[in-house]
Amino acid sequence: MDQTNNINTTKELTDAVESIKRAILQSQQRALGLINQEQLALYYSIGQFISTNTRNKNWGKGFIEAISEQLRKELPGLRGFSAPSLRKMRTFYEEWKMLSDNSFVQTNELATKQQNLFVRTNELPIPQFKINSDFPITAFLNIGFTHHYLILSKVKDTEQRKFYIQFAADTKAKVEDLERTIEDDLYSHQGKLPNNFTKSIPDKLQAYRTISMFKDEYLLDFINTEELFIRDQDKDERIIEQSIIQNVKEFIMTFGKDFTFVGNQYHLEKYGIELFPDLLFFNRELAALVCVELKDGPFKTNYLGQLAAYLRILDDEVRKPNENPSIGIILCKSANKKFVEYVIQDYDKPMGVATYKTTADMDERLKKLLPPVEELEKLL
Repeated sequence: MDQTNNINTTKELTDAVESIKRAILQSQQRALGLINQEQLALYYSIGQFISTNTRNKNWGKGFIEAISEQLRKELPGLRGFSAPSLRKMRTFYEEWKMLSDNSFVQTNELATKQQNLFVRTNELPIPQFKINSDFPITAFLNIGFTHHYLILSKVKDTEQRKFYIQFAADTKAKVEDLERTIEDDLYSHQGKLPNNFTKSIPDKLQAYRTISMFKDEYLLDFINTEELFIRDQDKDERIIEQSIIQNVKEFIMTFGKDFTFVGNQYHLEKYGIELFPDLLFFNRELAALVCVELKDGPFKTNYLGQLAAYLRILDDEVRKPNENPSIGIILCKSANKKFVEYVIQDYDKPMGVATYKTTADMDERLKKLLPPVEELEKLL
């Protein structure tokens, strides 16, 4: 009886500590978020103040340096307000000036154009952003100033800036990860592949990288189309698979970077049941196995269940401890993207559905623009 009570007490203690710990961590996270928002508002206000006075030529050369030096003297230990930092605040305001046009509430007016004076701290504007519904304001306020300035300095297009702001907030990316992502041009490489990656991959940075790794459609121009469409779907799929195996280098180049071919009809077994996924790759960038199922015909919902079974066994029996969960791609002839996006969300294994085309599917007008196959072969 005493032992049972001890067990219950221990469980109650564990549960109580976990509840309180979770509340503390959540509170700390909210507090940090509020501090960050206050800091961004301050930097934006200072940026506007400096912009108004420097662009209107109220201040002469070296004035920003003088401000920084005086702040350092009057507030010993103050960091983050060097002359370069103050100029970054000005850039922050000027690049996002559209967020505050006609939407500032000010305690007092800034210095008028006639006044060539400092404005006291309590007279700086308090920003209240009025933005369009498609602007990621929550993400904007939740990433640090260093992230903001990196995005402003590396990205010039507003839509791309919004994308990277959302990316940084979603993934809680470090500055170096954000810089790498911008350099990799994730915005341009994000595909329209129907997938469940953001739901099924806990690491949001890994989820974004996975999305960018795959396209929604592939041109498999090395497939012998004369052998296809012989009204035997299984045979057609084998022809496609063999064409890919014979041209695996070309397929990998089509598929993307950092893929290594592992095998075809890869043997899996669980509880005496044997399964044979069509193609298995390993992606070094994602550190994950990639299972590709080929389907000659339109997408069918049962393909997802089949692929989920493959991924479960691959994770349990093949994946190494240092690798990320396996990823599955269904490569089929056609798919209703909205429908796929809808049904795929119920699966907890990372999966996407892409389509492929062969040269036989290409628009006749496009075919006419290409030289004959014989001429292309001579160039190789």
